Amino acid sequence: MTTKEKLDLTEYRPFPDEQGRNNRQTQWEIPALVRAMGLPTGARILEVGCGRGIALPVLDRLCSPRRLVGLDIDEELLVEAAANLREHGTKAELHRGDVRRIPFGDEAFDVIVDFGTLYHIARPQAALSEIARVLASGGTFVYETKASQFLSHPVRSRGRRLPAPAAYDLRRRRWAVLWASRTKASLASRPNASQSL
Repeated sequence: MTTKEKLDLTEYRPFPDEQGRNNRQTQWEIPALVRAMGLPTGARILEVGCGRGIALPVLDRLCSPRRLVGLDIDEELLVEAAANLREHGTKAELHRGDVRRIPFGDEAFDVIVDFGTLYHIARPQAALSEIARVLASGGTFVYETKASQFLSHPVRSRGRRLPAPAAYDLRRRRWAVLWASRTKASLASRPNASQSL
């Protein structure tokens, strides 16, 4: 993202830094998610709404990604994320950007992980469209379910829903109560694929 581009922070409200939640996420939630969702090793992984970078060292350790990237709109949180990466010896890229305008090319990632960002932003359909754009054909989008959001943020998540992922060529892959994953349809398996070539 260039310095000339302005990010709209009016639709953004950061979460408090809760050490207990951070510990539960690193010690339990992320390892369970990686196993339950069957995340591959050696993949190109993007975490949208990476915040303080709590998940990145764990994803690095468990998935040995070829490329690991954290994206967040909040510059101050990215400074904290950089310190967290240094502390854990994690090599990952951090980018400032809006999930509704992801600053990467088409099909740049094999796995995209969202720990609830789409539940807490305006216009989540724009974010889901961008996720589908930067996700490689056959790639996996992992996200928290409504149940997970309710347990983590019972007041803040009230009445919030994700747009229907199937509308973005994201087909159901796995479901594990707290998390779900979708696979981006490959060009060959999309309806009328031969007509669009």
